[in-house]
Amino acid sequence: MNPQSQAERLLRRFARATNLLIAGRPMRVDGTGDVASALRTMAAGMGARLVGDDLHGRDLVEFVIHQDADATEILLGGKPLPDRGDAAGRIDFARAHMPVSTHLATDLLHAETVRDLRIGLSMTLEPKTANLALLLTHAGAQVAVYAHPDETDPEVAQALRERGIPCDADATLAPEEERAAALTFLGRGLDVLVDDGSHLTRLAHEEGLTGPWIGATEETTSGLTPLRLMESLGELSIPVVAVNDAATKTGFDNRYGTGQSCVMAIADLLADARVTVRDQPALVIGYGPVGVGVAAHLRALGAEVMVAEHDPVRALLATHDGFEVGPADELARGALVVSATGVPATVSAGMIRGARAVAVAGGVPGEIVLDGVGELEAVTDHVERALETGTLVLDRGNCINVTAAEGNPIEIMDLSFATQLAAVRELIETRPGVGVHPLSATAVARVAAVAASERGLATRAGGASTDGPQDWTSPRYRATASALS
Repeated sequence: MNPQSQAERLLRRFARATNLLIAGRPMRVDGTGDVASALRTMAAGMGARLVGDDLHGRDLVEFVIHQDADATEILLGGKPLPDRGDAAGRIDFARAHMPVSTHLATDLLHAETVRDLRIGLSMTLEPKTANLALLLTHAGAQVAVYAHPDETDPEVAQALRERGIPCDADATLAPEEERAAALTFLGRGLDVLVDDGSHLTRLAHEEGLTGPWIGATEETTSGLTPLRLMESLGELSIPVVAVNDAATKTGFDNRYGTGQSCVMAIADLLADARVTVRDQPALVIGYGPVGVGVAAHLRALGAEVMVAEHDPVRALLATHDGFEVGPADELARGALVVSATGVPATVSAGMIRGARAVAVAGGVPGEIVLDGVGELEAVTDHVERALETGTLVLDRGNCINVTAAEGNPIEIMDLSFATQLAAVRELIETRPGVGVHPLSATAVARVAAVAASERGLATRAGGASTDGPQDWTSPRYRATASALS
């Protein structure tokens, strides 16, 4: 195995074992030779901070390279990578790496903002989401959780039930049973809904269940699009805070979180099928924040990345980032095609037939069109091959980092969920009118400053830290938030 492939395997091993973020993380590679050199280059390409022997700490990752690269030790905070164990262990491990959300939840507790309010979470159910539910419960809310069957970790759902949180989430439900489960969740009665994709927000409108609601928060671009359409048509009946649009969400979650988790999931699945990402053509369709992250991570792993983007500004950005830009139908031939648009039917059957492999990053149902591709045969878990063309179809076009992996890295979801907690507080305390509303600059600045402090960053003049009480309504922090936006 060549050094680049060995380096890739080591990074994938770390990500798979911990679900921790590479970008921004201090890393040290102890060793010489081609594998060590390739690992340094690859990790830096994903945004890791390569550090010397004088740095230590709980977040430091060390790769101790041995002559047999497969025997390389990976240390986290000076200790071997932990065995996260069962669902309860994975929840607790995630909690230990979610200090920003913990801080924002403590704010809610002290302010008594959510005390005795009924808050529903409709999100992919895995350890990070479980911690959001637990943090809101700790802050005094009455919390219930729903997740689509394809987005439910049944062991995590059971672990939440054992901790006293109702979960209308069942991975075994048939399609005709999904709606009933969602209605059961909504029937519990809510004051606030924290939604992902706006599926439950829209269902509640269809069923006339939003009357008592204070409002909702929305996590995603694909969820905000129909809500804004509903607003324009006069069909939206509640206030919604657009968490997705906050710089502390989209600027990190989509680019670094979805970028890393989707590309690592793709690389893992292809490796299981004995196919590499390195030195192969890859086409990223869509150059929004997700596409930017996917392209950067594919490039770091050694793929020959191209971009298809119809928006001229984004196409220019892709060009200035060094990628070839052109029509998807032409660039897809012989390439790994990754759709990053969140638009149905982005990848046509014809495009699939000409591609080497196809996958969806983020995504919505039907983002790749399988009708007309012909019969598929199973290759490995989550990998099928089109018998007619040999094209590999990864995870049936589902949101690959969720249904074939463990979702976005913990620290990224810590930042996103901290932003959700700030949005919940603002929604309850300000009671805005009906419509889709941005999260205020003050709230975004609060989340960003807490995150910077937790990461030990000096952000104030003169290099002083942001530790200690701050006036988050001051002109300085308003300016910070405006700059972030």
